Amino acid sequence: MTTFKKHLMDFIKEEEGLTTVEYAIAGSLVAAGVIAAFSDLGVAVCGVITGIEDVISGTTTDYVYTPGAC
Repeated sequence: MTTFKKHLMDFIKEEEGLTTVEYAIAGSLVAAGVIAAFSDLGVAVCGVITGIEDVISGTTTDYVYTPGAC
């Protein structure tokens, strides 16, 4: 019984696995930030392209940024 308790305490005190969890959490946060940034960028680019299309097609004479168009 003491060897099981000793192995259990050694496992709990071991910090090597903790660094893996920390890297996984940090990677998830970075990925979420990148996804959010590119999502916002995609909407902005789409609005610009829509405005340029309107000017080219003659729908409007002034370039108007329409962020909600996409």
